[in-house]
Amino acid sequence: MNKNIGENDRKYRAIAGILFLLWGLSTGNAWGLIGFALLATAYLRWCPVYIPMDVDTTR
Repeated sequence: MNKNIGENDRKYRAIAGILFLLWGLSTGNAWGLIGFALLATAYLRWCPVYIPMDVDTTR
């Protein structure tokens, strides 16, 4: 599993993940689960969606 998420991408994902998570928890909305996915990809620095598109933001 090669890293394909750069520093800026990682920061934006973490911020968006926290916001989605807090929004989902405060409203009881299932869309808040997107926050978990964003935080996980930010932590792992690997996004499976980037693979078929051949995107690498670490460059």
